[in-house]
Order: sequence, then structure tokens, then C-alpha cells
Amino acid sequence: MARRYDSRTTIFSPEGRLYQIEYAMEAISHAGTVIGVLAKDGVVLAAEKKVTGKLLDLSGAKEGGYGGSGEKIYLLNSNVIGGVAGYTADANSLVNYARTAAQRHLLNYNEDIPVELLAQRLCDMKQGYTQYGGLRPFGVSLLYAGYDPHYQFQLYHSDPSGNYSGWKATCIGANNGTAQSLLKQEYKDDIEVKDAIGLVLRIMSKTMDSTTLGSEKLEFAVLTLDSATKQPKAKIYKPAEIDALLQSEGLGKKDEDTEMKAA
Repeated sequence: MARRYDSRTTIFSPEGRLYQIEYAMEAISHAGTVIGVLAKDGVVLAAEKKVTGKLLDLSGAKEGGYGGSGEKIYLLNSNVIGGVAGYTADANSLVNYARTAAQRHLLNYNEDIPVELLAQRLCDMKQGYTQYGGLRPFGVSLLYAGYDPHYQFQLYHSDPSGNYSGWKATCIGANNGTAQSLLKQEYKDDIEVKDAIGLVLRIMSKTMDSTTLGSEKLEFAVLTLDSATKQPKAKIYKPAEIDALLQSEGLGKKDEDTEMKAA
């Protein structure tokens, strides 16, 4: 029955459904997991990379190039980090749009764009792609981790329909149901960044398809306030820093020689 109503994004089915949007959300549910946790002194994002391989050139990520590795976590503005799940090509287009919107706000008002306003700007664009003929919805969901003086640290989620919502902790992508259940059990309202980092990494270790966590399959970012300037400080971790973080949490890869000696 769906076949008659899914040829265009603008056609409602008799049940009141827009199938193309549902298909986009289904595509996102197969993408690499992205988890966000809001702490009282910062926001933590972690993401599972799907594109891996020994021949992949990661020199840009190792050197800490502007905006992250180019697959899952991006710097949208000095006060906002974005995590994406879905089609990376669609995400690149939305990230560029978000960066332009943020810079336009800075030019007009001489202040960083409020986090919710940036989410609204992207959602207005995404909603337009569900209402006009000949357009395909963006196959991407985003998590926005940000800070502004109005509401301090915030975490938002937006989907292909153009809806957005604020969260204390959430997950998008593959195995999001399992991650949401674990977050409900373990999240506390007064959690601090250092504890949120451990929580996110533990949940990633349980929800990722890989048996071991490593920098080749994981991206990580934290947004905090600089103690000196009191301005938001975004840190997108380099591969070596991710491996060191995993080791400190007891979740990193174990050296084979060490394991053999222990045996």
C-alpha cells in the first residue's frame, strides 16, 4: 500500500504518514551510533565511525584539523559541536549551512548564536525539504552540544522531519534503543563532565558492533567552559588522545604480548 504514497515527500498516506521521512529515519537507524550527555559543567559527545581501514589516510584527524575528522563530529561554531548520524554527504551540506548561519549571526549581532536558535535554523531548512515537490529529505539526524549565556550548556537533537528537542542524554543511530535504556538507568542530573566521559565510553563499548574500542572506530568531543576566560571551549579529541582516554577508563585495546605474559 505504501508504494502509491511514497513517490513524493509531499503526499500523505490515508493514515496520515509521510513515508519518505520515515524511510530517511530508517536509514539513520542503521548509521554509526552517536551519544550525547549533558553534564552540569559541560557536554560530552561520542560517535562510532563506520568508514575504517588500514589504508585510510587519517593524517588530517591526527593533526587536529579544524572541524574534526570529517565523518561524525564537527565544530559548528566556537560554542557548538555537532554529531551526525546518517548520510555523510547530506551532513556536509547541513554543517556548511549551520556554520554560515552561525557566522551571519555573529556578523549581525556581535555575539555567538544561541544553541537553540542554530538548531531552529537547520530545522527550518530540513522542514522545507519535506513540503516542496522534487526535494528529498536530508538523511541525517544531528546532536547539537552547545553553550550560551541564556541557558548555559544544552543538548539538542533534530531529525529529517525538521523536529528538534532538548535532552539531558540521548543517542541516535544504530542500537539507539539499547543506549537509551542504559542512559535512563545510569544518568544523574548532577553528573560532572569527568563522570559523563566514563558513562559515554561505557555505553559505547556495549552498543558498538566492534568487540574492542579504539580511535580508529571512535570519535570524541567535549564542550566545557575555559576556567580563565569563562568562554566555551570545544575540544575534539585526536586519535592518540582517544586511545589514552580509553586506557584510563580501562576500555582500551590490550597489548597482545601483555596478554600472553599474563596467561
